[in-house]
Amino acid sequence: MKNRIIGVIIAVIFAAGVIGSVIILLSPPATVVRIISGGEVIRTVDLAAAADEVFEVTAGDMHNTVEIKDHRIRISSADCPDRTCVNMGWLSSGAMPIVCLPHHLVIEFVTDSGGVDAVTR
Repeated sequence: MKNRIIGVIIAVIFAAGVIGSVIILLSPPATVVRIISGGEVIRTVDLAAAADEVFEVTAGDMHNTVEIKDHRIRISSADCPDRTCVNMGWLSSGAMPIVCLPHHLVIEFVTDSGGVDAVTR
């Protein structure tokens, strides 16, 4: 009996994971990104309508170069010590934003929910 209950719990968790994955995969791709520096939205871009562009995001003496090309976005260069943000490549999904921790820069897809995703201080 105890093994049967554990089996049912595992099956329910597995089914929930499969259903969640299908919902995420079938949802329409987001095209609007938000660029946040120091906790403030500095720019919102609709990648579907955006022209190719390269621009700088600066905060004090820190610099990030953001590139929009072929309806995609990435950080192409940065003067932070680890350059993890550059190595993340092109933003491809809402699950993994591009983040430059030393410069407090985030590039993320905007969701349609209109609700608050997270609150930070």
